[in-house]
Amino acid sequence: MQFLRRAWLPAVVFVTGACVLIIEIVATRILAPYFGNTIYSVSSVISVVLAALSVGYWFGGRLADRLPSKTLFFSIIGLSGLLVLFMQFAQVVLLGELGYKLPLASGPLIMSVVLFFVPSFVLGTLSPFAVTLLQKESKGQGVGTTAGQIFFFSTLGSIAGSLSAGFVLIPWLGVSTILVGVGLVLFLLGIIPIAFFGVDKKFTVAVTALAGGLLLVAASSAPASGSVVYARDGVYEKIVIFDGTYRGRPARFLRQDTSHSAAMYLDSDELAYSYTKYYALHEMFVPEVRRALAIGGGAYSIPKALLADLPNVQVDVSEIEPSLVELSKTYFRLQDNPRLAHHIKDGRRMLRDAPHHYDLIFSDVYHSMYSIPAHFTTKEFMELARSKLTDDGIFMANLIGSLRTDGPSFVWSQIRTMQQVFPQVYLFAVESPLQADVQNLIVIASASPERLDVRDARWRASPNLVIADAPDHYVDTGQLDLSRYPLLTDNYAPVDYLASKVLPKR
Repeated sequence: MQFLRRAWLPAVVFVTGACVLIIEIVATRILAPYFGNTIYSVSSVISVVLAALSVGYWFGGRLADRLPSKTLFFSIIGLSGLLVLFMQFAQVVLLGELGYKLPLASGPLIMSVVLFFVPSFVLGTLSPFAVTLLQKESKGQGVGTTAGQIFFFSTLGSIAGSLSAGFVLIPWLGVSTILVGVGLVLFLLGIIPIAFFGVDKKFTVAVTALAGGLLLVAASSAPASGSVVYARDGVYEKIVIFDGTYRGRPARFLRQDTSHSAAMYLDSDELAYSYTKYYALHEMFVPEVRRALAIGGGAYSIPKALLADLPNVQVDVSEIEPSLVELSKTYFRLQDNPRLAHHIKDGRRMLRDAPHHYDLIFSDVYHSMYSIPAHFTTKEFMELARSKLTDDGIFMANLIGSLRTDGPSFVWSQIRTMQQVFPQVYLFAVESPLQADVQNLIVIASASPERLDVRDARWRASPNLVIADAPDHYVDTGQLDLSRYPLLTDNYAPVDYLASKVLPKR
């Protein structure tokens, strides 16, 4: 019994510390579908939660000195649970209205303050409160020892919450389920001891009824759509598969966070998105592709096309999201093929470990201007890619950006970086080389020192319309001075900043 009297407070702060970190990690997943998984989102969440906790520590300490009550302590815990349940409802409503209207850089900060500050502030009041209560119960124990004990268990709980969120909760449960679960745990952790302490039954019943109402609202607040055939949080992003129309034809779409990353016509195997058809340009550079690598599988549009067009090709696919292989089989007509090898691994890591050299590497990881994986943009990555190409192999990448030259530019920094590594670099604008708005851009970097003439008549004579029209989409970078655009390196790759300058609003 003596052990229980001394252990209940450390146990409580362990649980609340775990809840704080779970909320903080899940918060980045809440923002990602609207603002991307950018450094702005991560920095905003961490900064707002830390600011809220710091204010909570200060306020909680003053409150604990004036009213060192167990009932008040557990009431605060119960209140934090109610706020988390309300946060689940608020994030659906508010982000649905404001998420796509706010700027890419400041939007995550604004929504972090609106959604996460108050619950984190309330949870922050608990640690100094716990120190005060434990100090009263541990007669003769120094304040330093008491504070150290509380913060030890609180931090230990934070570690457990962080690990459980990353390795268990997010991979197996949706964000909404996690928030509802955390809110329910906190509410019960607060209301059960309050009832035990003999607080007015009417008060307990009223608060419990309020929690039940919020629980029902929170549990049913996920946006619904009749066209959605699959929606779940993956390990790295929220995955939504839905049916609709594209260019007047029935189609199925794959969305990863903010990015509409793939589409498939339901009435044929024809490639839907225009940029995917540019894979055919390999015919002008490497007519016989024996081994190809697709970095970023998505719905497997490019790998399926390569397997269909090239009967002798071996295709490796590096896709970091584990669920996409089976989802592509279920929803996007991907079939098992002995010439297709799946690698559930980061593309850069997979490329480094690959024992093969490739005739074609197609990188489609720059799937959104809102979330550009910086380690695929750098000079070091380009050097790695070139080292894995055959003598006349090509590296092809789908970029999304603007051809404007009047300000910072991710596209021109990327082109300059590639020109530092590859002898020849070619750029094609999927929409038009005269268009200043954001569009898909296909860049082809060749390991061969020989320059291909895109104006050659052979291009126009091709039966493939993409190849025949490619000269009209060619962007001549020879006349541009790219020296003012920074090289992207593992040490310096401000891709989120560069993207935010092109896309201040969506």
